[in-house]
Amino acid sequence: MNNLKKLGLTALAGSLASVSAYAAEMTVSGATMLTFTDEDSSEVTGNPYGMKTNLGFTASGEVNGYTVSYMQTSVDQFAGMSSARLSVDMGDMGLIAFDQGSGSGLATIDDKTPTAAEEIWDGLDGLTAGGLVGAAGNSGVWNYIHSFAGIKFNGAIRKGSGTKNADGASSGATDQAGQGAWDFALTTDGSMLGVDGLAIGAGYGEAARDGTSIGDDDHTTVFANYSVGPATFGAQWSSIQYGTTGTADQNTEAWGVAFNVNDNLSISYGERDLEYDGAGSTATVTEKGDGVAVAYTMGSIKIAGNRNSVSNNGGTTGSSDEMTEIAVSFAF
Repeated sequence: MNNLKKLGLTALAGSLASVSAYAAEMTVSGATMLTFTDEDSSEVTGNPYGMKTNLGFTASGEVNGYTVSYMQTSVDQFAGMSSARLSVDMGDMGLIAFDQGSGSGLATIDDKTPTAAEEIWDGLDGLTAGGLVGAAGNSGVWNYIHSFAGIKFNGAIRKGSGTKNADGASSGATDQAGQGAWDFALTTDGSMLGVDGLAIGAGYGEAARDGTSIGDDDHTTVFANYSVGPATFGAQWSSIQYGTTGTADQNTEAWGVAFNVNDNLSISYGERDLEYDGAGSTATVTEKGDGVAVAYTMGSIKIAGNRNSVSNNGGTTGSSDEMTEIAVSFAF
């Protein structure tokens, strides 16, 4: 996105704590998207037209020898979604941040299969998003990032429920893993292996449960993408093993391929099998999904479309869903 304008601020540090103010630069950027969405025959589409607006603020400056950065994004004013992040870059000691929704730890690699537009599960009924790893989540977490020997470590940890709290407030509630959670992701490119075009990663995390459960929820994922010429091939395997009885574990295998037809046009196709292991007397069911996407970019204008479908949705035999979306976005 192109910058709308840049403002020189002197109140960044003073707004964060009662210390002397230091100069910082704030960048403002934005984008908007118009969409047409068509649901399957079993659902009522109603008005198919929608709009999303993004407005982002980023600021960075030196405070006591460290680079302090702040980011706040209003992801969608109509849906009431927003995110924020405060980070301190400590140089050779790495970067530490408090994240309120921007993305940290294992969640940053929950689905790395290549696509020209949205993921192949996007826009489908909510249960089909199961199988996406991320024990700690992205809200109310402490994030630590450090690179060593060509490997990037991205870790996240939280206490209690993953909620966005205002200053001076606490969540006042717990979730199913209310005792807290942690996870991490390790990623690298192919340079350390001598393979150009390769990107690989793996991650693990645990979400604690209360004393009535048999153990923690374990999240694991591994992915590999390989780019050669205009094509990128990718595959990913993920697992969520629940530390409570009566909940089906989830094992996911996914693959995708994206192809750049030229500098402006790209297309992709992907498939995903999500196995719900039978819990107790429940039979094992495999959810099968696939999606095709296309995107065309003209400067700051992008036209994209995708069609996603799934069978045995959410591990329910015979349940299915389809979704088609066409989006026109403008970045400024």
